[in-house]
Amino acid sequence: MTWSMLARDETTGALAVIAATRFFAVGARVPFVESGIGAVATQGLVNPYYGIDGLPFLRSGHSPASALATMIARDPGASHRQVHIMDAAGRLAAHTGDECLDWSGHVSASGVSVAGNMLSGPEVLSETLAAFLDGGALPFQRRLIAAMNAGEAAGGDRRGKQSASLIIVGTEEWSLLDLRVDDNPEPITELARLEEVSRREWMIYRRFVPTRSNPEGATDHKMIDAAVGAAGTEI
Repeated sequence: MTWSMLARDETTGALAVIAATRFFAVGARVPFVESGIGAVATQGLVNPYYGIDGLPFLRSGHSPASALATMIARDPGASHRQVHIMDAAGRLAAHTGDECLDWSGHVSASGVSVAGNMLSGPEVLSETLAAFLDGGALPFQRRLIAAMNAGEAAGGDRRGKQSASLIIVGTEEWSLLDLRVDDNPEPITELARLEEVSRREWMIYRRFVPTRSNPEGATDHKMIDAAVGAAGTEI
């Protein structure tokens, strides 16, 4: 009942999960991502432990294929699950259970994986992947949204539209961008609108947030307010 994409920004190494579905709050249960470790999307009949356990497996040195095989082997409902995993190097593994509802499948290319179930057809995934591969001139977050828009135009979730989410992590433990549309008749359109707002507000403010290398961050309120108040500024 969902399609999602895992991707690694080849320039910065940032990791992302973007997803859309005809179900409430896809961002609450499908995506899991950790800086320097990897990304997981669990869907179909969602099992959150693929993300909860999958990231620690990657952290301990398992490959995505090894981590996924271990989790499938201990899940009695694995035939109803769909999950894909990417590590920080962009290595991938995916599983679409035999009992996932049609149309279901997964496709991938270097540093990007797309998987979905209950879709209108395989073209949803192929168009999502093609748009991402062709979108290298766009900033990473807009490239991801454009790819999902292409999948939606190809038919998307065969039941309709309701929610979408996008999370990107970079070198810090906190996210570079974390957007959720939990209930909206045009969730990907709304996700794109929120991304535009983030460029005027959060993406400016985030450069002042403490980091491991700069634990104080910025504390000059006037400087912060002036920067965030400069409408239309982008980073």
